[in-house]
Amino acid sequence: MLTDFFRDPVAGIAFLIAFIVALTFHEFCHGLVAKLQGDDTAERLGRLTLNPIPHIDPIGLMAAVFAGFGWAKPVPYNPYNLRNQTWGPVLVAIAGPLANFLLFVLTAFAFRGLAATGVVAESSALWTFLGALITVNIILFAFNLIPIPPLDGSKILLLALQHPKHAKTRYWLETQGPTVLIIAILVDAFMLNGAFFGTIVGTISSTAFRLVGLT
Repeated sequence: MLTDFFRDPVAGIAFLIAFIVALTFHEFCHGLVAKLQGDDTAERLGRLTLNPIPHIDPIGLMAAVFAGFGWAKPVPYNPYNLRNQTWGPVLVAIAGPLANFLLFVLTAFAFRGLAATGVVAESSALWTFLGALITVNIILFAFNLIPIPPLDGSKILLLALQHPKHAKTRYWLETQGPTVLIIAILVDAFMLNGAFFGTIVGTISSTAFRLVGLT
């Protein structure tokens, strides 16, 4: 949050840069998988890039600074251009969280290697940045697996509801999902003290940390 920037500017800046890097890679991989599936919408709109500027959502970035939680511009794609009409949207969706998990693993091993050699001081900016990048990526991975639209995990739920008899349920989820998510986040933050999302993200994160030997 903004107070953290004043209390520890190095940690605050490290978090912000890590947040931008993680979201940029996340959105780039959405566009890349869509391209590999036959849709070039992201490429034509200049979103198939690792340049963070096209991916930054000003409001999402401000939310990250002031509330410690933000978002990027979603990468657009045309599902009707995908070669696999059934699994194509799911593959595009899970590419984002998997990108964050890959970056988490790579950064974790780099962090462990530097820690073992002792070439980087624990108080250094690089040490702080790597720690922030590890944390941000695993949180994005875990949070985006939650099956509530517009989060990436919802594509798997919607696939399970593709039968015509579930059409009304699918429509309700697709149209009301974002509102449900916002309400859930607010209720969790102000009434449950983060117990709901914190438990989900915390469980996945702690398991991932054990897998890479950071606990």
